[in-house]
Amino acid sequence: MVLFLPSRRLHPKGVGSRASLALATFLSVLPVGGPMVEVALAKPASTSSEGCRADTLTAVNAESLGGQAQTESLQLPRSTPYLSLLRRSWVAYRDRFIHPEGYVIDRFSEDQRTTSEGQAYAMLRAVLINDRASFDLTLNWAEKNLARPSDSLWAWKWTDGSIEDINFATDGDIDAITALIFAARRWDCPAYEVLAQKKLADVWRVAIAQANGSYYLLPGPAEAFWQTPEEMILNPSYFAPYAYRLFAQVDPSRNWSALITDSYDALDKIAALSETHLPPDWITLDTTTGRYRPVLESPGRTHLKTIYSFDAYRVWWRVGLDAAWFRAPRARAYLRQNMDYITQRWKTEPRIFAVMELSGEPLVDYEATAHYAALYPALKHVDSQIAFEIFTQKLLPQYQRGFWESDSAYYAQNLAWFSLLPPLPLDGLLTPGE
Repeated sequence: MVLFLPSRRLHPKGVGSRASLALATFLSVLPVGGPMVEVALAKPASTSSEGCRADTLTAVNAESLGGQAQTESLQLPRSTPYLSLLRRSWVAYRDRFIHPEGYVIDRFSEDQRTTSEGQAYAMLRAVLINDRASFDLTLNWAEKNLARPSDSLWAWKWTDGSIEDINFATDGDIDAITALIFAARRWDCPAYEVLAQKKLADVWRVAIAQANGSYYLLPGPAEAFWQTPEEMILNPSYFAPYAYRLFAQVDPSRNWSALITDSYDALDKIAALSETHLPPDWITLDTTTGRYRPVLESPGRTHLKTIYSFDAYRVWWRVGLDAAWFRAPRARAYLRQNMDYITQRWKTEPRIFAVMELSGEPLVDYEATAHYAALYPALKHVDSQIAFEIFTQKLLPQYQRGFWESDSAYYAQNLAWFSLLPPLPLDGLLTPGE
């Protein structure tokens, strides 16, 4: 009997919000936001800007987004045999997870949290499926309710009507910026790109660290993840080379190209830590030697584990996007060099456990749809037969009536949906004026 548990069982962020508990614990060294302080914000750039085909959003809410005409307008930038499925699953997700006010509810979490990651995933899906109303709804809510006083990044966690943790998580911001760049190009609206550029300046200022002549993306504030000069805590699943390629196009004054190279260098060194080459959820960089080692347990770090789990899956997904969208040689090389353990394990028994030590020793006896969803597009560049088997045996059987796993499995909904996107470059989105 195959046992699947919702994709966020042991995850630091709760699987749906991968770094939740990890950030909550580790960032406890920083001031935690209480009730949100009202900050005077300019009207979101998405709602009015010269050169945009601006929409009036004051009356738009999730309840008004349905209908046949709306569904028929949902189109991907490139054709795919899965368009009908992707449409239906997006509408189901939109109706189930996006509140009428515009915040995404992580329905698997006990506290029904909203995260910057969830807002960004919704924006990315909305722009790819051509749902501008949902895009603006979720963007504008986040700009108003997740705003931080010191920069344009988003507080990562909001519950019960206010910000619970004011600190940022860079994966959410990077995915949101990627969505903004796509939106500017898909809907011919420069204001989205202006907002993206503003956020990029802040990401570079507060989240890009330099050590040993290399650039690194910090998972959150340096005060939490680079507390001493010789020790930096990293999350490899936050590395997004495909996004950095887009960032270099709209923000050429900063060295995003170097961050691409340095990110792949880091991923290669991290893979070499074990014979399986499995990526970890969290890892420590010794900046004095340039070597990586497991995160040592200590007060405030109990949830930052150097294991292969729900965070780590996204390494395959993000590198796979770089291979699919930009045909990046280093992306393809990374996947081919580091997925042998996965393919051999599948050939031995078509079952891959959801959480493992980097040695490959299982830590749980269940599987996760989110895991297979991240593996599927990556394996297309390594072993198309195994990719097909995972799709037919592990992904499709978990899909029913618009949802993967269940109607509360937030993380699985997103990774499964992304896994079915057309594998070739997205026309008109990846380069300016294409």
